[in-house]
Amino acid sequence: MATKKTSGKTKTASKAAPKAAPKAAPQTAPKQAPKAAAPKKDVAPKPRAAEVPVAAQAVSPAVRPDAELVAHEEHAPVIREEGKLAVRESAAPATVKTPGADPDPEAPKIETKPAAAPKAAKGKGMLREISPRPMPRGNPYKPMPATVAEVIRETGNITTLRVILDNAGDMKSFSHEPGQVGQLSVFGAGEATFVINSPPSMKDYLQFSVMQAGEVTAAIHRLSPGDKVGVRAPLGNFFPYNDWKGKDVFFVGGGIGMAPIRTIMLHLLERKADYGKISLLYGARTPRDMAFSYELEDWLRRPDLDCILCIDAPFEGWEHKVGLIPNVLLELNPDPANCVAVLCGPPVMIKFTVQALQKLNFAPENVVTTLEKRMKCGIGICGRCNIGGRYVCVDGPVFTWKELQELPPEL
Repeated sequence: MATKKTSGKTKTASKAAPKAAPKAAPQTAPKQAPKAAAPKKDVAPKPRAAEVPVAAQAVSPAVRPDAELVAHEEHAPVIREEGKLAVRESAAPATVKTPGADPDPEAPKIETKPAAAPKAAKGKGMLREISPRPMPRGNPYKPMPATVAEVIRETGNITTLRVILDNAGDMKSFSHEPGQVGQLSVFGAGEATFVINSPPSMKDYLQFSVMQAGEVTAAIHRLSPGDKVGVRAPLGNFFPYNDWKGKDVFFVGGGIGMAPIRTIMLHLLERKADYGKISLLYGARTPRDMAFSYELEDWLRRPDLDCILCIDAPFEGWEHKVGLIPNVLLELNPDPANCVAVLCGPPVMIKFTVQALQKLNFAPENVVTTLEKRMKCGIGICGRCNIGGRYVCVDGPVFTWKELQELPPEL
């Protein structure tokens, strides 16, 4: 309705909208003959949230930055059988049931089959073969019960434990290579990684030397003979001593770094005929900071070992060299020709000792060291100790300097 004003009077008029012209009927396209129905593919029904297989769940890229999102089957545990490595077949992936999710009786049943272990692929994180080595028997996460047989107070902050596995069969069959490590656990406190510094020929006990640095190591320092511990070992790779046959070997140890040096040095001395000159440069801040002091006199007297000791600063009654390890090394001036340098110690010592070896023209592939990095699982699954695509607990802890130069600068 519209209001129209005319001569002072208001008239109301209805405005009728003009009628629209009738629309032409839409033309319909001729119907095409129906297409033949494509054969239905057999599509497996999508699993409901209540029955998602564990192996199908996403894996955090932060854990495995270089690997594809695949099931954890690629980390199938490696076991040792008759001196060889064999991959254990994994069971079918378990299902995770969401709390409160009732199964639908009308839903189609889903059959889960064991996932096939993926083939090794180069450059894909842990998708690769590892070098043959002794490995833990059975469940690699389960510690072997052991008893502390002897405790040696090396220095004010270094303690050595000699432990015996409670199972006599496990103790008799235990084997490791020089440089391999073990996870030593104190029940109620936790576990930490330490090198097995008894030589492989020692079958009476396993020896671990521990420097106090945190809660777990403090608990280890409180242990006494007869106390119970857990051992997961052996883990990691080892010193490639077979590649050193016919060569001179120059060991450089600093502080607690003498622990891994001890096991490989004693191993080579047992096979001295296979090697050239074997030398040891062992240094510490003071004489009181030297571990294995009860063995030093024997090492100094051995005709098959050239042993040099040094401390950082003059000390009353000290009859050996005085100076920092890198400076003493330059003074000794070992010949890099046909020689391998093996060094272990604090990171700052490693840094400057490598620089000294470079001045002496040692090739990077002939400089061998060990890495101490935060390990957790010890078998290459958790990813806590990764440096780029390498895991210290599996690819290490032994590396050549050439290998370390190829890794990201995360040390």
